[in-house]
Amino acid sequence: MPTTMGHVILGLLMLLGPQTLYSLNKQFERGPSLFYRASFGSLQSALRSLLAAGHVTVHESTEGGRNKKNYAVTDAGAAAFHAWIRSPLAGGDLEVAALSRLFLLGLVEDPAERRDILDHIVAEVERELGRLEDFAAALDEQAGAVPEEYRAVFQYQRATLDYGLMAHRAGLAWFRELAARDA
Repeated sequence: MPTTMGHVILGLLMLLGPQTLYSLNKQFERGPSLFYRASFGSLQSALRSLLAAGHVTVHESTEGGRNKKNYAVTDAGAAAFHAWIRSPLAGGDLEVAALSRLFLLGLVEDPAERRDILDHIVAEVERELGRLEDFAAALDEQAGAVPEEYRAVFQYQRATLDYGLMAHRAGLAWFRELAARDA
């Protein structure tokens, strides 16, 4: 099963057609790098995995005396991409998982399916926000028991949680608005 990066690569290949590793790296810099950091080496490793899984093919040619490898998505790769974009968000980084799907959501032709995917993203952000709010409430109940020498540390750790709460609330509002526009 491809990683998130592998699925993003499949989506880019579906959008752009065959690409070299170099051109995929440039495409990452122009778009997905806004929410997903990828090194040249990690792209190369993901392509090797996709090739081994039969999700991409490679066509080698020589151009100007240089070897070129153009990668193209296979039917199995397209099927894996479509299964992924419709699957529940998983993994540790909700923002990367959600934005990776959003970036490529236009590849889903059916507007009802796109809306369903957005609704699933909203539901997952709501769940994660609920978990953070529960954690904040539990933490606040224990705040009085923090020894004096650790109160400054606690204050900034709590501020970090506040940032996470704010970011999730803003993200949730934004995804809800987008889903409502797509209705």
